[in-house]
Order: sequence, then C-alpha cells, then structure tokens
Amino acid sequence: MLSLLGIIFFQFLWIKGSLESEEQKFYEHVSVATSQAATDLMEEKGNLMPMRRKNESLFPSEKLQLEIFKPTITQKYSREDIRSIIRKAFDKQDLHRVPFEFAVSPTSLIGEEIQSENFYKLYADSANNKLHVIQLESPGGSLSEGISPQELLIITVPHAKKLIWRSMTWFIIGAVLFTFIIVTAFFITVRALLKQKKLSEIKSDFINNMTHEFKTPLATISLAVDALKNEKVINDREKMNYFTGIIKEENKRMNKQVETILQAALLDKQEVQLNLKNLPAHEMIESALNNIHLQVEQVQGRIEKHLDAKADLVLADEVHFTNLVSNLLDNAVKYSKEGLLLKIVTQNTGSQLRIKIEDNGIGMNKETVSRIFEKFYRAHTGNLHNVKGFGLGLSYVKTMVDAHHGTIKAESTPGRGTCFILSFPLSKAV
Repeated sequence: MLSLLGIIFFQFLWIKGSLESEEQKFYEHVSVATSQAATDLMEEKGNLMPMRRKNESLFPSEKLQLEIFKPTITQKYSREDIRSIIRKAFDKQDLHRVPFEFAVSPTSLIGEEIQSENFYKLYADSANNKLHVIQLESPGGSLSEGISPQELLIITVPHAKKLIWRSMTWFIIGAVLFTFIIVTAFFITVRALLKQKKLSEIKSDFINNMTHEFKTPLATISLAVDALKNEKVINDREKMNYFTGIIKEENKRMNKQVETILQAALLDKQEVQLNLKNLPAHEMIESALNNIHLQVEQVQGRIEKHLDAKADLVLADEVHFTNLVSNLLDNAVKYSKEGLLLKIVTQNTGSQLRIKIEDNGIGMNKETVSRIFEKFYRAHTGNLHNVKGFGLGLSYVKTMVDAHHGTIKAESTPGRGTCFILSFPLSKAV
C-alpha cells in the first residue's frame, strides 16, 4: 500500500513539474514573439509618413510635428497591420492559433494609443493574465533624423493556463490512465489474495467437517462390528438385530453425506435437471413439516403453521422444493435453544406466493447473515458444538430458489432468532 501511495505521489509531482515546465516554456515563447514583433514594427519600410485617407491633407501643426518628431507606430500602422505583424511573430515561435490581445501605448502625452478589442478586459484582470511589455525603439537608436516618442508594446494571451492544460491533455490523460491501471491491478491482486485466503480457510473447514462427519459413523460401525463378534451377542437374536440396525443407520447417514457433496458438485456444474410441474406448495410444505416433526419433539419445541395463502399453485420440482423447505426447517432446529418455536406462514402478495419461516433460536449477526448462502460457510456458534454439517444446506437452498425463479432473504437478530422470507411466482395454470 505504501509503495502504491508513493507511486501516486511521485506521479502527481511529475505531472505538476511538467505543467510548470510547459508553462515556463510557453511564456518564454510569448516573450520572444513579443520582442520579435517589436523589432518588426520598428523597422522602417518604405514611406515613413503617417497613414492618411485619400485627398486628406496635413494640418500645419502636424507638418511641424513631423519635421521635429518621427512618426509613431500608431501613425505608421493600423490596428490590423499590428495584429498581422504580431501573428507572424507568434507563428515563428510555433504559437499557431494561440489568441492574443495587444496595445501600443505612448509613455508621454505625445501620440495616440491603439489597442485590440478585448485588451482592457484582460488588462483589468492582470492577476490571471500575464502582460508582456517591451519598449519600442528605432534600430540603432539614432536621433539625427528627429525625435521619436517612446512607446510600449503590450501583449497578453487570454486564458494562457487553460491553453497549457489543453496542450497537455493527452499527456495528463495517459499518466492518469496508467496510474489507474496500476491502482486497479493492485486492488485486483489484493482481492485475489484475500479470496484465495478465504478459499483456503473454507477448504480447511470443509475437510475438518467432512472428517468429523465421517469419523463418527465409522467409529460407531466399528464398535457395532466388534460387538457382533461377541459370543453373547451372537447367541442373542435381539442384540444382533440391534447392532445390525445401528450399522445400517450409520451406513445410510454416510451415504446421505456423500450424496450431499455429490449434489453440490452437480449444482456447480449446473447439471441438475428439474422436473417442473404445477404443484400445490402447501402440500409440499406439509410434507417437509412431517419430516421435521420428530426432531422438533426431541428438542421439546413446537410448530405453528399459518398456511393462509388462497392461491398456492407453483411451477416446481416436488423433490427439490420439499428439500429446500426441509433444509430451512432443519437449520432452525440445529440452531435452536430451549423452548423452540418454529413458525411457518404463507400468504399471497400480488402474483407471488410468500413463505415465511421464523424461529426464536440463537440468531445471527449482520456479517453472518450476509454470508450464510455462501458454499461451505458455517456460522460460528460459540460454545454450541452440536451443530453438524458441511455448510452446504443454505447454499443448496439459494440455488434451488433461484432455479425456481424465486427470491430469498434472511433477517436475524442475535439471541432473538431468524426469519427466512421466500417468494415464488404463482403458476398461471388454473
């Protein structure tokens, strides 16, 4: 992170330095162009007489002034002539299409001032518009032919900083773009590392859970097999049936765990084919409640059902729909506390069937709620160690809800219980 901040900081300094260098270079070109324009204006070309309109004669006072003074720039050139000379000087300094405003101003009462249209607007805002001023002098500085009033050539470039920024647009965009790429690559790398770490933790948890889930039935089967070798058991038919029954039940339990893992793999590959039919949701919910009834009784809990939806026909796969409801009910029992109260409510909301499964169990914090549908994720239960499984149940539920074009969300408060709200589109069949 420090290296990234360092790169961004030095990139900023580099851009800032480049802008300052470009600004200095730009103003140097303008200064050189101003000097060149001043030189070109003072060069005598042809007749030095002031410009007059056709048939316009000079007054005697003007004739006397011309005998004593040399013509001024404003007398020799028009505004457009001055603009043309300055433009040529700018073009020589590669300042093509750079706008400018100018003024030729006398330093005494002798002579007139000439300026471009918007010069005074920029002159008034000299803090933001740099003025380039140079004194106009005759070549050689000779006074033998008369006295030339002193004049100043003032040139300013409007919005010079905007022009500099505009000239460096692609340079700045390139620098910002590459910096953005570096920052993005950094965060993608960090994200990938964190995701890899998370997957590694999930993998370790899964292996530990799988080892525990298989170790227990294997140990039970091993004890049952050892018991069957006992002569007293061999001669007792009732005990033989008891221990063989244990072996069979533990074998079923292991098969169920294997099926759960294989089913998760099929869901990953999206190879599960749903047998969709128009089925009454209430019947499938009743089936799931029958399957969970004994477990609720074992924890001395009770079930409240309010199947109030008048329309409950949904397009569903009977097995998977029943299983997803069973998983939610089973989850409620797993994370229950004394005096479990399990509520299941159905109602119609528009063209949807809403199913609410609520318990008063140990609940979950916000972080856990945001991650419960992740594969292999299991909520931490503190000192409660009787919760078993691979963390695949709610992941399966979410996948099946999506496959049935439904939605599911969880609401929970630690110590107060959890509520799952499911919505499924009602079937259009009558």
